[in-house]
Amino acid sequence: MELKNIKAVYFIGAGGIGMSAIARYFIRKGLVVAGYDKTPSDLTRQLEKEGMLIHYEENLDEIPHTCKDPNHCLVVYTPAIPSDHQELAFFRNNGFEIEKRAQVLGTLTRTHKGLCVAGTHGKTTTSTMCAHIMHQSHVDCNAFLGGISKNYGTNYIISDTSDFVVIEADEFDRSFHWLNPWMSVITATDPDHLDIYGTKEAYLESFRHYTTLIQPGGALIIHTGLEMRPDVAEGVTVYEYSRDRGDFHAENIVIDNGSITFDLISPVENVRGIELGQPVPINIENGIAAMAMAQLNGCTAEELRYGMSTFHGVDRRFDFKINNPQHVFLSDYGHHPMEILQCARSLRELYQHRRITVLFQPHLYTRTRDFYQQFADALSHFDEVILTEIYPAREEPIPGVTSQLIYDHLKPGVERQMIRKDDVLDFVKSRDFDVLVVLGAGNLDNYVPQITKLIEKKETV
Repeated sequence: MELKNIKAVYFIGAGGIGMSAIARYFIRKGLVVAGYDKTPSDLTRQLEKEGMLIHYEENLDEIPHTCKDPNHCLVVYTPAIPSDHQELAFFRNNGFEIEKRAQVLGTLTRTHKGLCVAGTHGKTTTSTMCAHIMHQSHVDCNAFLGGISKNYGTNYIISDTSDFVVIEADEFDRSFHWLNPWMSVITATDPDHLDIYGTKEAYLESFRHYTTLIQPGGALIIHTGLEMRPDVAEGVTVYEYSRDRGDFHAENIVIDNGSITFDLISPVENVRGIELGQPVPINIENGIAAMAMAQLNGCTAEELRYGMSTFHGVDRRFDFKINNPQHVFLSDYGHHPMEILQCARSLRELYQHRRITVLFQPHLYTRTRDFYQQFADALSHFDEVILTEIYPAREEPIPGVTSQLIYDHLKPGVERQMIRKDDVLDFVKSRDFDVLVVLGAGNLDNYVPQITKLIEKKETV
């Protein structure tokens, strides 16, 4: 179905972070936008305020009349929806065009110039950073992001004039194979989602195939030292980047008293005096990748400097709630061993002489089974590790796979404790912390507002 022929769009699984961004795109286009989600959330309530019709039970009668015309209604669904879902079955049995979110994004990369960010970790911050730089520049962009930008309070940016669209390219379920980027960053290829891919080799092959989808004349910007070797089409330029080496890298890094500055070394034009608006060491590397893509697409040196200095971060990505000499408290989405290691190293650089405690909720039984040793090694870079039970998400329990696997493999000398998630608030009440980070992709983050209040209360005593 051509986008120009669509009059209505129906979303099954409307409340997901990625789905909601596409919903907002079509709302802004003036189409009828409706959908189903299992439970109300802040995000679904906001979508309703913006004009989306959402209901929360499987009920064909709740589907708007305009969304029951197969000639003019596009149906978008998330793979998390079971195949026997009543509404999904209705649309399948009545000749509707049904697409995954990734397929819709793929269509947008063929009607716009897609600037995509892929990788096991770092892609949400890097894509959001790139989108902010470009949106603040004379180039401008649209964007579909995997997290809520603190600059805009949303995961979506729209432009009435720009032909560029920044997209977070998700490797889960091989979703990024639907894309045809003009340019792409690949931040990392550390194996993940082995419940989908089975082996490390299959995971790397998936990224290699992704590189074949970049349009001739475009560019690939990859982190130095990736195990995956790209296989790009003729006419695609390949660049490398990292913090310390590559075609794009940083020099003259200064981390001092809560600020971070550096110079960008680039084959296009060196840019002196970059200052991080979200001064976290890992954002040096994320920023290099974001600036590389923005610079290759026309952003000036001054626009790069301004964009980086005014970038406020992404919800749940090094999301500081308290940061003062008495207490530091932050939330981070890190749920892969390499993300946890980078979090630990960044906090060590920032707070060299302070005690750092991590409160970690493992995400998925399969990921815990596959990487418990790597989780233990990464968590051992903190002074104290507090583990809760595994957040199952879409999975059923696996016999013998619990947080105890990680606990038992933490390195000697690391203080450790296992607690139930339901006891987290009582635990925080009973303790004082110097630097505390809540880590994981599960629902432990729901407690962050209450933990913030508890710690603030300690400061007034």
